[in-house]
Amino acid sequence: MSRVKGHLRVRARDAARAASRRVWRRRRVLVLTGVLLSALVFGPPVAVRAATADGRFDNGGDVPPAPVALVLGAGLTPSGELSPFLAERVATAVDLYRDGRVQALLMSGDHSRVDHDEVAAMAAAAEAAGVPASAIVADHAGFDTYSSCYRARSVWGLDRVIVVSQAFHLPRAVWLCRRLGVDADGVAASDAGHSSTAFYGVLREVLAVDKAVLDVARRRSPRFPGPPEPAFDRLDG
Repeated sequence: MSRVKGHLRVRARDAARAASRRVWRRRRVLVLTGVLLSALVFGPPVAVRAATADGRFDNGGDVPPAPVALVLGAGLTPSGELSPFLAERVATAVDLYRDGRVQALLMSGDHSRVDHDEVAAMAAAAEAAGVPASAIVADHAGFDTYSSCYRARSVWGLDRVIVVSQAFHLPRAVWLCRRLGVDADGVAASDAGHSSTAFYGVLREVLAVDKAVLDVARRRSPRFPGPPEPAFDRLDG
């Protein structure tokens, strides 16, 4: 009887050890999977920020001059006015023009519906601030950052721009332009007074950068990749 009990205790002990080993194996797999997923999700944003650190400026007076400022859309209010972020982008671009850092503004935004024309609103705001209409070009098919940067090269023939957006968005915008054949630096428009929206933008950028990397890797073509337009042929440089 004692032998039987001893044998049962050994079997129970071995079973417990085996169960413990299975638990630890599962935990190791979960940890390794978590590390891998974290690297896949957060690795590209970290790499993109590092790759564009030399080309992002908080002050427009510090950015090297370029022929054109690429102003990226950021939505309209329900009444058709510029969103707060977009108003700051346009104001920053106007300052670049006034200071002689750029010769023209390329307003690139979403005009996918008749009742949603970011580009016209951006151009009107810049004109109201003193930029002549002759120095403003409208890109009505800038449906996303990738499309705006792609079309800056394929449609407008630009090989050098200053990108204007908020600081949280600039790493992706500058990186995309550079990877799509446009030498780009970026100037940060203000996000003061909109910290909650900016925080959401920072979080959104993590997945947006991941998508941008995939778009570049698969060489995605935007909805309207061309044809070329000669609007900037007259500019110097």
